[in-house]
Amino acid sequence: MKLFGLFKIKKEERWPTAVVALYFVVVNALVTACYAHLFMWGDKDSWKDFMKLFSVSGFDPITYSVMTEWTAGYNVYRHPLLAFFVWPFSMLNQGILALTGLNLVQVIVALLLVAAAVYTFVFLYRIARELIGLARRGALLLSAYCFSFGYVMLSFTVPDHFGLSMLLLVMALYISGKCIQKGRQLTIVQTVLLFVFTAGVSLNNGLKIFMDAFFVNGKRFFRPKYLLLAVILPAALMWGFARWEYHTFVWPKEMARKEVAKNALERQRQHVIKTFRDTTRLKDTAAIRKGYERILAQRDSVRAARKAQRAVNRHSGKPMMEGEFMRWTDVTTPRWPSLVENVFGESIQLHEDHLLGDTLRSRPVIVKYNCWINYIVEILIVVLFLAGIWKGRRERFLWMALAGMALDFFLHVGLGFGLNEVYIMTAHWAFVIPIATGFLLRKEQRGERKEERGKRKDESAESVSSLLSKLLLILTIFLVLWNTSLYVQYLLF
Repeated sequence: MKLFGLFKIKKEERWPTAVVALYFVVVNALVTACYAHLFMWGDKDSWKDFMKLFSVSGFDPITYSVMTEWTAGYNVYRHPLLAFFVWPFSMLNQGILALTGLNLVQVIVALLLVAAAVYTFVFLYRIARELIGLARRGALLLSAYCFSFGYVMLSFTVPDHFGLSMLLLVMALYISGKCIQKGRQLTIVQTVLLFVFTAGVSLNNGLKIFMDAFFVNGKRFFRPKYLLLAVILPAALMWGFARWEYHTFVWPKEMARKEVAKNALERQRQHVIKTFRDTTRLKDTAAIRKGYERILAQRDSVRAARKAQRAVNRHSGKPMMEGEFMRWTDVTTPRWPSLVENVFGESIQLHEDHLLGDTLRSRPVIVKYNCWINYIVEILIVVLFLAGIWKGRRERFLWMALAGMALDFFLHVGLGFGLNEVYIMTAHWAFVIPIATGFLLRKEQRGERKEERGKRKDESAESVSSLLSKLLLILTIFLVLWNTSLYVQYLLF
């Protein structure tokens, strides 16, 4: 597939993408307006200001900071190349800042997010149209259904990496699906390029590229040349680059921060000791030492208690074990409530209570809906999803998409990575729900083609398919109205 042809918007895609672009221009304009008075004038202490003042759920405004004053500000092990991908836009913003005195980082990020949303919609539409085999109306419905999900919409309006990740994952899925459809192989170059961009933005998503390649290439995936040049070597180089990036950009700053904190703590301790010695009536040296050590122990105990009461610590589950990566696991956050209220709940339908609150600040990990209708909607979405899996169970493309989703569920629900705010990762897997659901609509569209050829249709099957289409339309309209109204309410009030 030629690169420019891949990104060329076809005639039948123009007006739907125009609607998507308009929607996200409006919503991004609201987000920009909400924070413009805080972020547009000034660039000092940008990291502190952005992280403290920006608040939309658990999304981090790191991109605002990196584009204001370029640093390797992302977690380099999770996003090894992301800082370098945004470097050109950082240079653009710094040039504008030098010329005008205005920090237009929000505008630049908003434009990138709108472009990402448009092309994600395009690739979803093409998956539904070309790979699942739906007619134009069904493909539009399926694509709109995906974008009606709460945290899919949010991902394309906040300065985090999830919108870009979703674009790359959906594009990779489309390319892989076309290879399966045409009986082609993913070449070494194609695999490496997809891996570099996808893993460079979010390292764990790079595994999905290798999984896609396995489903496309089959046994040829294990050929020594392909396995070495397309899988082992790129993965090793990516990990090596992340290690180099950490030791070059991150480690020196971490050591400096720790030294500053250590010196500050020592100054506080010396102040306590001096104050005690100056005010005590004790003469014995041992008694004086016991006195100030008791005060220091009390201060340490109070400090530890306050730290434990912070939301970031109270809402973080107990890890399986300590270590560089295993400390992010979680064995104590309850799985079933998380699945109901967060994975298939908040990810798709925003909660009214603690609306878009941050779990690491004040929002409880588990929040319930106030109305039974939301649970009915959630059940319908899950049932349609499972029914779609059953309907498309013989499709290799569907199992390829489900394998990527299964990886996310293993990491988040199984190991507990980010389980306390799992919904912010929605963009990494939620597009599989409408893709699987789309297989329920395929027979309806095929029936229409048979009718055009003058063939007889199964009327009962057509009736069921029509009912499913109407149900999906109702769900889409409900989710768009529900999530958009709550998000606008949050931004304006």
